[in-house]
Amino acid sequence: TIDELNLSRRTLIIVTSDNGPVVDDGYQDQAVELLGDHKPAGSLRGGKYSAFDGGTRVMFIVAWKGKIKPGVSDALFSQIDMMASFAALTGQKMPAGAGPDSFDNLHLLLGKSKKDRIWLIEHALNGRLSLIKGDWKHIEPGPGTKILKETNIETGNDPEPQLYNLRQDIGEKNNVAQENPSTVKELTDLLHRI
Repeated sequence: TIDELNLSRRTLIIVTSDNGPVVDDGYQDQAVELLGDHKPAGSLRGGKYSAFDGGTRVMFIVAWKGKIKPGVSDALFSQIDMMASFAALTGQKMPAGAGPDSFDNLHLLLGKSKKDRIWLIEHALNGRLSLIKGDWKHIEPGPGTKILKETNIETGNDPEPQLYNLRQDIGEKNNVAQENPSTVKELTDLLHRI
């Protein structure tokens, strides 16, 4: 329709999701029975409601004919950045105090640079906060059930700190917090400051 209306060169298209997958969220749609070998979160651990990246890392597809070249990026970007990025795109100034954690990353959206955020805070639906900085992801310790029985999803809740090297372990299988206490402290302190 956009092409038919001759709007493709003036239209930025974004396709994304608000959270990771959940197969059985109380609907009677046979999703669990029909799932077969399909893994909706791929190699990511967790799903909707989870502090693991299966719950918070979502697909983000951007297209703009004549403005964005096709490609793939592993740059750190948050949907929250859309506020500041769209303000920059439209030449608007954000009001004082608006979007304090929204960064102008228009250059990433347009594929003009791969320079990404220094850090990203994730807030899982279970209330747990995580911080990604560089290759590291820290999930703050806290109480709560480890698996949601209703959805069969790991929450990421743990009374001990969790630290994962996402470059080496995208599936967050190996908690390396005990072997890296200085990194845990650095990320914990940064999370508290932010």
